[in-house]
Amino acid sequence: VTVNGQPVDDPDAEFETTGLRFTVSGQEWPCFDKALILLHKPAGYECSQKPKHHPSVMSLLPAPLRERGVQPIGRLDEDTTGLLLLTDDGALIHKLTSPKHHVPKVYEARCKHPLTAAMVEQLLAGVELREPEGKFQRPPEITQADGAEIVDETLLRLTLIEGKYHQVKRMVAAVGNRVEALHRPQFGALTLPADLPPGGW
Repeated sequence: VTVNGQPVDDPDAEFETTGLRFTVSGQEWPCFDKALILLHKPAGYECSQKPKHHPSVMSLLPAPLRERGVQPIGRLDEDTTGLLLLTDDGALIHKLTSPKHHVPKVYEARCKHPLTAAMVEQLLAGVELREPEGKFQRPPEITQADGAEIVDETLLRLTLIEGKYHQVKRMVAAVGNRVEALHRPQFGALTLPADLPPGGW
């Protein structure tokens, strides 16, 4: 590790962090008190520190970012692609995930069957989310989209404030259709850059 070009071999050395740049094994890094990462999540990755069936999204980040304890702000299913935020700022995680802050998330769902105006009206009015057969039967949840529009015959753009389990897939199923591919291009004021490839951050 070098700071201002000088090797650092004192583990107790202290530095002013404002504007600090340092190198680790020859790679330069800027110093930030908090990290906020925008990742283009590809399909086939789990948003978990301890994945079960697929590699973790953490494996897409370099070690210095993984080791400072960043975690995903909300989750995307392993087959869902798009904008994923990661941070080590607990207050920011709460602000961006708490329903009371009304942070919108935009999803694009490619559906199996053609979409209709009646489906959009139903999503905006509110649908019942029931547990799948064989699951523990909780009371049905009522949820509604904060925005829904038909982009083309089978592409639906949905804006949600909440973040329930498999919410988009369950909402689309509740109106008699099925999600075949799901992508999130926007989270709050942040939009996925067009030139950021899957796996890039």
